[in-house]
This record gives sequence, structure tokens and C-alpha cells, in this order.
Amino acid sequence: MRRTRAGRRAAVVETTPEEKAAIAEQALTDHRALDVVALDMRNVTTITDYFLICHGTSALHIQSLAEAVREAFEERGIRPFGAEGEKEARWVLLDYGEVVVHVFSEEDREFYDLERLWSDAPQVTLSAPARAEDGERADPQ
Repeated sequence: MRRTRAGRRAAVVETTPEEKAAIAEQALTDHRALDVVALDMRNVTTITDYFLICHGTSALHIQSLAEAVREAFEERGIRPFGAEGEKEARWVLLDYGEVVVHVFSEEDREFYDLERLWSDAPQVTLSAPARAEDGERADPQ
């Protein structure tokens, strides 16, 4: 068991790359990320399975979006391999191995245009993750 920031214990729950991407997407959507896009990277590169790309309205919003993703994963005992850009909050990158989350300012998103750069990767629709209590998987029914 791992402890979350609030001191609660978070059980490590095995998750598929698709589930991880859906968890991140739900956290971003719940915190009003703008134009959330999920790219399936599996047939394009070996660095990750999914990119999630979105933008926020301000530095504070970008930081809160990144924090929401962190908390959603922490609740499941999942820690990032790395994170960059949180202090500047213009392009925050959260690396969870199979899932990499990019939270941009609107200007930086337009400038770097990852959707165009990785245009060979199809955009996918993810299903919302089942909510679980105490780290157990919830029955979707």
C-alpha cells in the first residue's frame, strides 16, 4: 500500500494502458480542460501507448489540471516516471509510461501542434474508467 498526499492508503491496482488513458482523460475533463485529445501511439512509436493533449486557460488552471491527473493516479497507487514544466505552467508533461499527458497553454499548444506532428496516430475515444472503492475494480454494471 502507498499513502496519498492526504495520508490515505492507496492500493496499487493493475491497470491497462487504455484504463490509464481513460483515468487521465476523466481527470482532465472533470477539471474543465479544453479540447482534450487522445492519440493512440501504439503503431507510431515505441515510447508510449497514448498521448493525451489538452490546454488550460491560465497558469493556475494548467497547474490544477496536472494536479488532478496526479491525484487520479495516486488514488490508484500509480506514480509518474517523470514530470516537467509544472512551475512554468506553459507545457506540463506527465509521463506515466504507457500514457503521456501534455497540458498546454493555448499559445504553446498551437505553436508545438502535437496533433499535426503525430498526425499518423489516430485520435481515439476513451471510455470513462469504472470508479472503485478501496482500490478494487468496480463492476461497470
